[in-house]
Amino acid sequence: MSERKPIESWLTDMDGVLIHEGVPIPGADAFIKRLRESGRPFLVLTNNSIYTARDLHARLQRMGLDVPVENIWTSALATAKFLDDQRPGGTAYVIGEAGLTTALHDIGYVLTDHEPDYVVLGETRTYSFEAMTKAVRLIKGGARFIATNPDETGPSTEGPLPATGAVAALISKATGKQPYFAGKPNPLMMRTGLNAIGAHSETSAMIGDRMDTDVLAGLEAGMETFLVLTGLTTPAEIERYPYRPSKVVDSIADLVDRV
Repeated sequence: MSERKPIESWLTDMDGVLIHEGVPIPGADAFIKRLRESGRPFLVLTNNSIYTARDLHARLQRMGLDVPVENIWTSALATAKFLDDQRPGGTAYVIGEAGLTTALHDIGYVLTDHEPDYVVLGETRTYSFEAMTKAVRLIKGGARFIATNPDETGPSTEGPLPATGAVAALISKATGKQPYFAGKPNPLMMRTGLNAIGAHSETSAMIGDRMDTDVLAGLEAGMETFLVLTGLTTPAEIERYPYRPSKVVDSIADLVDRV
């Protein structure tokens, strides 16, 4: 295997890497501080499409993590970028919250339930049967099906919650149509993120806590990958996958000196 070039840019997942259930993971503040002082390009990524980048900036700041708005990249922003490239000025019926609707408004999309170009499914706290029924009928009527991310469950203090991937499966079963997922592990999310900060995959690294999204997306985008054990993946689970991260570390604290 050829030796990789030095890491000049960093992408990191948010939940399970920097924070866990609303609490910063030890070392996260030092890592972000070191990144900002170094001047290296970086992005904090999340598959959650509920919040805008501005919302997430405020939430992280309250936890003591100072991440500028322009250094936050969500699956909602990746979805909007994809749609803007594919069909500029289009129309969409959206199931989701402010993070997704704001991203689509910002690219000039019209949100409508009248013959939309796309049905766009994102994360929401209140999936309604009425909205899902409308989505099914619009897709059967010819609308293209897009979803922000394939995560089947999301974390909460009470336990796992059904997430976008689970609801997408329901709609797919009813329509016979599979969605195009814009978020991780689609390397599109990584590549559009890298482009947003002027970075290149061969000199970039991805840090995550999930093999099936973070590590896979980083690997397919051509980046060096680091798996932290502060989130969903245990050491035993790593061996079940046909691919491996470049390196496994206990937590983000172990990477501070790499910046």
